[in-house]
Amino acid sequence: GLRRIAIRLRTKPSTARCDLDKYTYFLISEPKYGGCCRLAEVLEVSRHSVNRFLLREQYTPHDLWSEVQENLDLRGGVLSADDTVIEKMDSDVNKTHLISYYWSGKHKKAIKGINLITLYYTDVQETSMPVNYRLYDPDEGKTKNDYLREMIEEVMSWGLQPSTITTDCWYASQKNLKFFKEKKLNFQVGIAKNRQVKVEGGKYERVENLEINREGLEVNLKGFGVVKVFKRTFIDGSCRYYVTFCSDESELRDWTRSQFRVLQSIHWGIECYHRALK
Repeated sequence: GLRRIAIRLRTKPSTARCDLDKYTYFLISEPKYGGCCRLAEVLEVSRHSVNRFLLREQYTPHDLWSEVQENLDLRGGVLSADDTVIEKMDSDVNKTHLISYYWSGKHKKAIKGINLITLYYTDVQETSMPVNYRLYDPDEGKTKNDYLREMIEEVMSWGLQPSTITTDCWYASQKNLKFFKEKKLNFQVGIAKNRQVKVEGGKYERVENLEINREGLEVNLKGFGVVKVFKRTFIDGSCRYYVTFCSDESELRDWTRSQFRVLQSIHWGIECYHRALK
């Protein structure tokens, strides 16, 4: 902490040829190639100058939080979680420990890159900003789900008080859902088509086997409890399933497809944010 303060409070003007303003303007203006070599070419400096800047500053997730928190209403918004792969197709996985093979929804296969996990907050005034992040580090021995719970703990300790969390099916493990509930968070998450659910008085079966009307169906999700399941059918005929949980059972019972679609739209914001990073 003291080292970071010393970095930011300089006793004399910096003579570095790459600084935060130049780096920020570059990231905003460069639509495709955001690497050190490209920045060095634009600034007409050596790539070592750029590397020194990045190594010197050592920005942390809390630095991001410090920048954005004053622009957000911290109470009652929606916290969205997702990850993306920043492609590094030409990199050597043996030379950079953050680069490995990760599943890419875009390519429908594992590709070389850096896995970025983000928490993206949308407040009640519909202002949206990233509030926490992690770069997946295989050396830490954690899963993406471990990172997610850790990141939520952090932002809530920093003062964020969301009402709801949204994720895709990757983060819909039983452990995560119970964690959301313990944190008094409502949620809407994607689930795999083979998740076991049952209607009242019935037996557990795959969610894809249920008859689900447009306004959703209240079911018991195995290992968790009562949720409302929605089905979304796409133009190509494929289907996805989502479950909504509200701590207030009467609110859950009355949850409509319109409310479901609102949360879907909000969650799309993190997808757009990740696309803009690539």
